Amino acid sequence: MLTVDALETAYGVSQVLFGVSFAVAPGQVVTLLGRNGMGKTTTVRSIMGIARPRAGAIHFEGRAIHGLPPYRVAQAGVGLVPEGRQIFANLTVRENLVATAANRGGSHEPWRVETVFDLFPQLAARARSLGGALSGGEQQMLAIGRALMTNPRLLILDEATEGLAPLVRAEIWRCVEGLKARGQSILLIDKDVRTLTRIADAHYILEKGRIVWTGTSAELGARADIQHRYLGV
Repeated sequence: MLTVDALETAYGVSQVLFGVSFAVAPGQVVTLLGRNGMGKTTTVRSIMGIARPRAGAIHFEGRAIHGLPPYRVAQAGVGLVPEGRQIFANLTVRENLVATAANRGGSHEPWRVETVFDLFPQLAARARSLGGALSGGEQQMLAIGRALMTNPRLLILDEATEGLAPLVRAEIWRCVEGLKARGQSILLIDKDVRTLTRIADAHYILEKGRIVWTGTSAELGARADIQHRYLGV
């Protein structure tokens, strides 16, 4: 579904990514792991067209998307839950969801406001509240719901549970597991390795802008040395 090949991205003269390659197959949950500052968010920004790659290629469902502006990438079927959530603070919960509603892929069971509320009952209770009045956890739920309202074929979650309380993190992971059960393809960035090895199918670890390890959840779970070397604080 998504193929990233030999990706190189720089900000001015400062190069961040050095030949990053990975893939997400239909229905897979794949993670990008690594300590802060290793290039995970830059990889996401490159996929979405927010940062322009210097070299390499990005293909989505066989179509080259590197070089496309962000709105074209979104229209192609890639939905992003960005780091920091970035919900519309001056719109209500319902307005945030309606604002991004689209079914360009012609899904027979598209996401609607009601189905997002079924996924996150807390949002239903806050439907008339402004986005800026929500808690951090509720804003993250809203950011996920807003991305789902575009009916993406690939969902990208950048720092899915960062800064959230344990109960809220558990709710987000419940959501991710439910989406996986529906066959949703997901590219996921987070630091909760224990949970990620339970949910995800494959993992790629970034170190200083390069992929330094890749494997399955069983393989990563068995490699305490890899976790300590590249993911430990």
